This record gives sequence, C-alpha cells and structure tokens, in this order.
Amino acid sequence: MKFFIDTANLEQIKEAQDLGILDGVTTNPSLMAKEGITGKDAIMNHYKTICEIVSDGDISAEVLGTTYDEMIKEGDELAAIHPNIVVKIPMIKDGIKALKYFSNKGIKTNCTLIFSAGQALLAAKAGANYVSPFLGRLDDISVDGLNLVEEIRVIFDNYMYDTEILAASIRSPMHIINCAKIGADVVTSPLDSILNLLNHPLTDKGLAQFVADAKKMG
Repeated sequence: MKFFIDTANLEQIKEAQDLGILDGVTTNPSLMAKEGITGKDAIMNHYKTICEIVSDGDISAEVLGTTYDEMIKEGDELAAIHPNIVVKIPMIKDGIKALKYFSNKGIKTNCTLIFSAGQALLAAKAGANYVSPFLGRLDDISVDGLNLVEEIRVIFDNYMYDTEILAASIRSPMHIINCAKIGADVVTSPLDSILNLLNHPLTDKGLAQFVADAKKMG
C-alpha cells in the first residue's frame, strides 16, 4: 500500500520524505490557505516546490473551476508544472468529461469527493488513475466509510480496472490499518496518523528494558 501525506506544509512533507515511507502528496485549496498560500502564482510555485521535494512520487493538484472548460484550462496548466503532477478533479458531471479528456492526453488524474461506489465506477470508466473515497466525512454522518472502500475494491477487481483506490479523509491510525486490510491501494493521511503507527507501549517498555540491561553490562 502506498502512503501519501495530505498537507501543503513543506516541513511535514520533508519529515515524511526523510522517514523513507512517502509515496506522494495530496493537497487542496483549504490546505493551501491553511499555510497562507493564496493567489494563482503562489499556489503554482508551491506545487512546484512540493514536486521538487518528492521528486519520485505523484502530487495531486486540485482544479478550482467547476465547469468543463475551467477544469481543462486549469488542469493543463497544473500538468505543465511537473511530470509528477496528478490533476485532481471533482466528482461532478463536467468532472467526468474532464477525466476522459485528460486520460486521452495521458495526463494522470485523481477524482476527488467520492462518496458512493457508483461515483467511483464512473470515474474509473472515464479513465481516472485514482479515486478518492472520503472515509472520515462518511463516518461523520454515521456511515461506515470502510464499507465504501470494500465495495469499490470488489467492483474494480471484478472488471480489472487499473484505477487505484486512494482512501482519503483519514482520521486515525486504525483507518490506515483497516484500509490496508481491505485492499486500498493508497492512503492519504495527516502526518500525525502515520507517525502514530510507530507507537506501542510494549515497544517502549521493551526498549527501556534493553537499554537498562545494556547499562548493567558496563
């Protein structure tokens, strides 16, 4: 399973890259704004910097327009930033058209805001490289987001779609573990959720004992 980090924070991206487990980055206008990145030029330059840090991973860059023409114009501009840019397209009718356009051009895409298996199926049919089901947001309305990932996995396996399931809106380390169990191809997560996979009290206890015993040996 691939690990993406869901942020626009360069320090967190560098930390994940240095850890040696980072396969890519996803971000969005809200995450950009959180880092004080506003305005088209600043956003484009920020994407370029992220690509330079994670030079061997896919970087999802989201279009802001909601019409076909707007998405095509923005997507072409984003794809020109770096070969690793994946154009992030919303799950709407014009978005499906845009996915097909970019697929035909050989430009990678990530269809975002997926909340049903039917939406994921349409995105795969249109040639999306990734679909992003939002687990946490479904959990927030008392719907099990993991069930959606399972449904998409069955459908994609039935018809051998190459589209990868990119589990998004990850809220905890258990989300990551459960996504791995049911066959998500990718998780995109805040850095904290990934780092929390390191933690276990028995590891801490065992290491403390090893250190104490080593000191006794002189």
